[in-house]
Amino acid sequence: MSKLSTAKTLADRRDDMPLRNTDIAAGKLVLRKRGPAGAVLPNKQRVNIFLDGAVIEHFKAKAGERGYQTLINEALRQTIQAETIEGVIRKAIREELRRA
Repeated sequence: MSKLSTAKTLADRRDDMPLRNTDIAAGKLVLRKRGPAGAVLPNKQRVNIFLDGAVIEHFKAKAGERGYQTLINEALRQTIQAETIEGVIRKAIREELRRA
């Protein structure tokens, strides 16, 4: 029987080394969120928008520790989905009315 080598390769040694600021600046560290199935989620895009103070306060109060920006993102996503569903329903109703 042959024994597997326990010697670390150069790549293994690099993985064991602590991260340095130069590594981060060089883009060697990339953190990505993963979904429930382990798939990498798409990156978010940074934008600057102006929102009413009442809107911000509402989401901050609702969010607690979770993060109000995440809740705003989810609310916008739900609005898009609702518009899509509404469009599908309207189209189906129009088609049924034409057949009648």
